[in-house]
Amino acid sequence: MTDLLHRQLGALRPEAAALLVIDVQRSFGDPAFLGGYGLDEAASAHVAAAVSRCAELVSLARSAGVPVYWIELATPVDEPWQASKWLRSGSLSGPVGDDEPCVVGTPGAEWYGVVPAEGEPHFAKRGYSGFLGTGLAERLTTDGVEWVAVAGLTTECCVAATATDAIQLGWPVVLAEDATAAYSLELHAAAVESLALNVAVIGDVATVADVWARGSVPSSDSEASVTAPAGEVVA
Repeated sequence: MTDLLHRQLGALRPEAAALLVIDVQRSFGDPAFLGGYGLDEAASAHVAAAVSRCAELVSLARSAGVPVYWIELATPVDEPWQASKWLRSGSLSGPVGDDEPCVVGTPGAEWYGVVPAEGEPHFAKRGYSGFLGTGLAERLTTDGVEWVAVAGLTTECCVAATATDAIQLGWPVVLAEDATAAYSLELHAAAVESLALNVAVIGDVATVADVWARGSVPSSDSEASVTAPAGEVVA
């Protein structure tokens, strides 16, 4: 472990932590919804493992008294995100298509593999970042959160966008890398490498849980998996 990493993790107060769970919804995690993304067997297993690890991290957060904030994509059925539609299809007009993810009121928008507990806040977003038009930043400030752990789907998209905005808004970020996934192993690895350069300390579920529990550097069991870095509220 480097001296820098020791200082980074040692500076984080467990009593001022929060966990952000991003887009662990059927449109992004349920194999029944992923046919159009071209996942191979390894990528499918990676997504399944990340969902399982995310559920584990949520359980650990609750046990440690760390608040969990749920961020979900919520696409209105009568008002699709036209810029995203254009990027996927070349069209800037028209109704919600069959490939539109997380349409409000449809099965694709449901949580997958892990669900909010009663009283845990969740934030509906229209785009990639959990901070865009959701009130998340204001809620974190009100709640006295000083740093965030991040997990969810997908690594290169909404996880990266949310983590980037978090650090730009002043919150140090620890990415639970094994509780995130993309639809190819190469894309996931590239996204993690990019985040490590400018956005987050890269760890795993054990890293994050250890900091929550002790407010210090990880135990020897998790050191090898740590990399030093070069809406509205609806409930």
